[in-house]
Amino acid sequence: MSETAANGSALAGVKVIDLTRVLSGPYATQILADHGAEVIKVEPPLGDEVRDWGPPFHEDDASYFIGLNRNKRSIGIDLREDAGREILLRLLENADIVFENFKTGQMEKFGLGYEDDLKERFPKLIYCRISGYGADGPLGGFPGYDAVVQSAAGWFSVNGTTDSGPTRVGIPMVDMGTGLYSTIAMLMALHERERSGRGQFIDMTLYDCAVSLLHPYLANYLLSDKVPQITGNQHPNIAPYDKYPTKSGDIYIACGNNRQFRALCQVLGREELADDPRFKDNGDRSQNRDDLTDVLRQAMVNEDGEDLCARLLAKNVPAGAVNDIAQVMSHPHTEHRAMDARLDWYRGAGTPIKFSRTPGSLKTLPPKFGEHSREVLAAHDFSEDEIKSLMEDGTVVEERQR
Repeated sequence: MSETAANGSALAGVKVIDLTRVLSGPYATQILADHGAEVIKVEPPLGDEVRDWGPPFHEDDASYFIGLNRNKRSIGIDLREDAGREILLRLLENADIVFENFKTGQMEKFGLGYEDDLKERFPKLIYCRISGYGADGPLGGFPGYDAVVQSAAGWFSVNGTTDSGPTRVGIPMVDMGTGLYSTIAMLMALHERERSGRGQFIDMTLYDCAVSLLHPYLANYLLSDKVPQITGNQHPNIAPYDKYPTKSGDIYIACGNNRQFRALCQVLGREELADDPRFKDNGDRSQNRDDLTDVLRQAMVNEDGEDLCARLLAKNVPAGAVNDIAQVMSHPHTEHRAMDARLDWYRGAGTPIKFSRTPGSLKTLPPKFGEHSREVLAAHDFSEDEIKSLMEDGTVVEERQR
């Protein structure tokens, strides 16, 4: 990541009050922070619980927290106290976005709900809420974590192998996908506000986002009325699109059209396969994928995987080794694409958003709990006496109360 002054960033001047915890919300606000938004992370006295989701740890903060909270400032506020809620209202006075993922109805109990409490007082405020299932409906109000929503939204049913049965997707993509959708939604709302001058409420749920990410299985079902089944490493609509063993390790090959399949056959010295009636077009290959898999596995089993991938890529056939995380982070292309971000002791994934004029940047380390409490209060015109009083009565917290 390049070091870029905040005023040269895409979101310079945007202020976000981040009340979110765990994954989807912090992931979204880190994207905003990477691109220059001022993000103030408001934590309860217990702190964001993922600070404890380790090992590994760095100075008592788990890697799970560290990976989601760079470029932010942290203040600890007890919103159960009237004085704590008053602090939040002062933080919101010049904020563009407030983002929360409390249990639905909690902000209303605090007297901080959008419709009844914030909409008129802060007419330009964009209020984004993430919940598991929303506030109403058959599942409304129930809690939702990534794996539970994966299960409820059908992800398990198409992931895994016939041996494993329905299986969780290892990467928490419901949470991360919801974070990405939420980022898009907030940027849309900011853009719309330029025309209308008005903020609005954004209702994001893990369930909605999980259903929206079911492609192509959902599209296949809606057109065919056939319930999709587990496909393992294969693609449900394309063949060959699978993992294959070689003498030096597994590789993955994806042929999306006849030209790529013909090039694959040429590289393997099996040109005749491209004219085999069973494999002539993608529809034929999909119908006869078991036969195709057997033939290709036999053709690759004695190949050197890295060399084969290089030859396939030279023919514009997508192919790559099945790498582990260590191999990914040591790969020269990871460095070339600035996807290994480092600052002091910190190391994380770089931003995948590559602007030509206003690149994202790694400016500050993930904050310790309450690290910026005094700084944030002072910046919002709290006097030294007010700050001292708020610290003494426990409304503002600098050390986690475990």
